[in-house]
Amino acid sequence: MGREEELAQAYDAARPRLIRVAYSVLGTYSDAEDAVSDTWLKLVGADRRDRVLDVEAWATVAVARAALDTLRSTRMRRETYVGPWLPEPIVERLPSESNPADRVTLDDSVSYALLVVLESLTPAERTAFVLHDLFAMPFQDVASVVGRTPAAVRQLASRARGHVQASTPRLKVDADEHKRTVSAFLAAAAGGDLNGLVSLLDHDVVATSDGGGQVSAARRPVQGAEKVARFILGLLARYVPDRRADLVMVNGVLGIARYDGDHLDFVVSFGTGGGRIETIDIVRAPEKLEHAAAGDHLS
Repeated sequence: MGREEELAQAYDAARPRLIRVAYSVLGTYSDAEDAVSDTWLKLVGADRRDRVLDVEAWATVAVARAALDTLRSTRMRRETYVGPWLPEPIVERLPSESNPADRVTLDDSVSYALLVVLESLTPAERTAFVLHDLFAMPFQDVASVVGRTPAAVRQLASRARGHVQASTPRLKVDADEHKRTVSAFLAAAAGGDLNGLVSLLDHDVVATSDGGGQVSAARRPVQGAEKVARFILGLLARYVPDRRADLVMVNGVLGIARYDGDHLDFVVSFGTGGGRIETIDIVRAPEKLEHAAAGDHLS
């Protein structure tokens, strides 16, 4: 086996982890794939200069650094985005031979609720938190990615952790309870049941929609049970009866995908607790649905 083939095998084995690292830092799957692809070429060049002994460790640092650079360069674009900016969801069909509740406990993708909260952190805070708290990278290695001292990175991660704990909806919700709540929401919405929807929503529920300035979406979050219920019914009223909404997995948690024929029109992620829905995130921006629409995840 030649050296490049040996590197390729090791890199392919590490690729799922590398994609998750980059996706967690960036919130966009397409950019994460670009970071991982670009790093492969850097790995080959670095190995020619000085043999890389631990491909996964080397590549994790390099991919994280590339993702941070991309995040910094795109931050200004996100600040001028038309309407709210939501992360790109990872969408998969329900497992055909297992309970969806079991899939939630087995899935190791980053939850959508967490990704939304990470958007409020600085690039350095987000990267420090993701690498240390989610992927158990030592602060010494995180420091080499962020370009600060280990002590400074420790402070970044601590600030980010406090913000996440204060802002993130319940991340550990019983999967069966979540399934019942989302399924009831889908039934009430499909039936045009305003009172039924309101009963399923937390009093302070917030619905955020991302159309990217390309398709119709609310320019500001909608808050309050009745306002959100009417917003959801108004959204669905724009569609004819032969279009369908399916239960799917959104970042490992049960959500909804709406189709127009074979076209994926939007994806909905829910934050639930106590049998009620606390947050609703609706992604309609076409470029954020490209991977799922092309079957990369909906296979």
